[in-house]
Amino acid sequence: MNLGIIPARGGSKRIPRKNIKSFAGRPMIAWSIVAAIESGCFDRLIVSTDDEEIAEISQRWGAEVPFFRPTELADDYATTADVVRHAINWSAQEDRIPERVCCIYATAPFVRSNDVTLGLHMLETRQADFAFSATSYAFPVQRAITVTPEGRVNMLMPQYLNSRSQDLEEVYHDAGQFYWGRSEAWVLGKALFSSSATAVILPRYRVQDIDTPDDWLRAELMFKALHDLDAALSKA
Repeated sequence: MNLGIIPARGGSKRIPRKNIKSFAGRPMIAWSIVAAIESGCFDRLIVSTDDEEIAEISQRWGAEVPFFRPTELADDYATTADVVRHAINWSAQEDRIPERVCCIYATAPFVRSNDVTLGLHMLETRQADFAFSATSYAFPVQRAITVTPEGRVNMLMPQYLNSRSQDLEEVYHDAGQFYWGRSEAWVLGKALFSSSATAVILPRYRVQDIDTPDDWLRAELMFKALHDLDAALSKA
């Protein structure tokens, strides 16, 4: 059994009601739900929430909301892994123990169904504990600097002071879209970022954190540009 879990608590602070705020014509969470359904990967797709409005919108777009998340998993300190484990344990009590579980963030409108499918394929073919979305840094992190309270600058890795950018190893970061994992890996709390995980590499133009109003505007502009490009290519 493959279980999809979309965490969506109601208490977003920096962008109030972010999970269901309209993004490019749909509630934000709807983009994640639709991508999950269109991937065809899941026997069951659950939204884990503590909020009745989020639950109603999620069900309208095709997800299940078979329980409300307990209070202790709905504050600022609950982790994604805690929420996933809670959903796995709930499913097990329903006599449906999942083998593979994918967490898809509710605030990931750039997530695509084929990437989710590829993640499942990589989890299986590479015999990994986890498979998650990642993308490359736009600038070599080896040449990062720090700034002191007095405004002075230091290199974070001074050994690379004279290295050419093209000679430095490319480095990646979590893209914040989806995380496939074997059920036992989630339950045991295995490390996500480790040699037992594999990464689905996404182009940088399809990755955008949305934590501030400025992020939101940038994301919508990027989304519209991508939508227009896809529409043009489909007609070509």
